Amino acid sequence: MGNPVVHFEIGGVDAERSRTFYSSLFGWSVRTDHRGYGLVATGSDDGIAGGIMATPPDVPPWVTFYVGVDDVEKALVRAEELGGRRIMGPVPVEGVGRMGMFADPDGNPIGLFADG
Repeated sequence: MGNPVVHFEIGGVDAERSRTFYSSLFGWSVRTDHRGYGLVATGSDDGIAGGIMATPPDVPPWVTFYVGVDDVEKALVRAEELGGRRIMGPVPVEGVGRMGMFADPDGNPIGLFADG
């Protein structure tokens, strides 16, 4: 399988402003689900889709990507062994799979995703 980049995410202080900015800039279609998560369709079969969301209180804005892995917990443990820091997870993503997030040694947030 390898470990492809499978999703990108933009977390902004004002999610609606972020959705409007990126959809206007790139022509993306953004559909907000029942959780307030903006699912991005880029309009191309190339590349990956993504999401735009509001940052939680006291969390700075971010841009990140998610890497597909077989086992989110195993990947989080390995990231910690290599000097990263677990941010969250693994947690279920309703009807889709499981996700987690870690900070690399420089503090960059990176997501992990596993199907099922």
